Amino acid sequence: MRGKLNVFQATMVRWKALHPYNAVHAVRIPGALDPERLRAAIKESLEHAGLTHLTLDDAQMRFEYSRGLVTPELDVRPLAGDSGVVAAEIERQLNRPFKPNGHLEPLRFFALSNTQSFIFGLGYDHVIAGGDSIVLLIRDIVHRYAGESTLPPPQVLYPRTPTRTIVGNALAILRGAGRIPAMIASCRATLRPRLPNPADGYNGYASFRLAPHEFQTLLATGKRWGVTLNDMLLALLLLALDPMTRERRKEPRRKEIGVASIMNLRRDLAGDAQTTFGQFLGSFRVSHPVPDGISLRALAQDVHRDTTRIKSRRLYLHILLVMRMNGWVWKLYSREQQQKLYAKSYPVWAGVTTVNVNALWEREAGTPAPEYFRGVSTGPLSPLVVAVTTSGDTLHAGISYRRTAFDAAKIATLWADIHSRIASLA
Repeated sequence: MRGKLNVFQATMVRWKALHPYNAVHAVRIPGALDPERLRAAIKESLEHAGLTHLTLDDAQMRFEYSRGLVTPELDVRPLAGDSGVVAAEIERQLNRPFKPNGHLEPLRFFALSNTQSFIFGLGYDHVIAGGDSIVLLIRDIVHRYAGESTLPPPQVLYPRTPTRTIVGNALAILRGAGRIPAMIASCRATLRPRLPNPADGYNGYASFRLAPHEFQTLLATGKRWGVTLNDMLLALLLLALDPMTRERRKEPRRKEIGVASIMNLRRDLAGDAQTTFGQFLGSFRVSHPVPDGISLRALAQDVHRDTTRIKSRRLYLHILLVMRMNGWVWKLYSREQQQKLYAKSYPVWAGVTTVNVNALWEREAGTPAPEYFRGVSTGPLSPLVVAVTTSGDTLHAGISYRRTAFDAAKIATLWADIHSRIASLA
């Protein structure tokens, strides 16, 4: 069966023509690695799910999985005691391009092994799937490796969403489209991120985590203030970006910082993650002047007012229309214009994407989620992306960043600011 790329996948095909647009997931598995058993588990899972022999036609925006036998590659490397080894491997996977067209392998498996445990990871072409689908694929492989009974993996590989979704959600999309003039005005008041070399899409990567008590404090505080975890994360990110942008925000017009919430639109557009494999990522933007002396509570509640209005009226669905329109005009721009387009017309300094591994891993398997790591390419939309993953009782933050906009020291400072504000909540 041959399917048509949905509007999200088509957008990512255009993005990855500029720079690699990948994502990476990894889990820690106790015990010594048995490479052949892991290869067998990967093979069984891919063949059972039908995720084999992918062909991509980027001219017609169509794709096909041809079911059949596969011999998956597994890159095995030693895992030293330094946790930086995992971050370095995720960074390497983020920057390795996948073949853009024709027959390609969109999944790359790796293992970092020592005698006590190993990290099992998967780097993938973000065109094919969102994070929820990959969590379930990894879960299936891990259970097969352990010899446990497995759950049926997602079966629908070609969900028909684009035109049907736009028609079925016409009212919400029109409401969102009505916000476009206000969004344009907001973008004009927002400081543009500085990209000294837009053609350089290399992603640096750093890995951080909250201890269980810190994570619980963050959740409890947000609940007490009447805001969501995502609101808290956006507010923390705005406050951490403030010192890095304050001098430039002395301009007469551009005085706000813009951040994006990268969200999964599966509930609005497609089947459950357990039964439908695919990509349904959209986003919405929040901007704020972050005045001197504003508290985390006040800022989080300001953000919450914006996000509540957007979510309650489903205004985020206008992204479907915007993506479609962007696809129509994309080819009219030169490559250099494409690389600068978002920074100039839709300024976003950072994006936050969250995945609750617990909800996906434990829902039917009945077993606790393992330690989980994640990283996402920045792409042309934003020079910094924070991939927040909740697994067990821990929050992991994988920060990918364009090295032409940030360096490792700035990222460490950014996280130190976020971490210190969370610690002070106790």
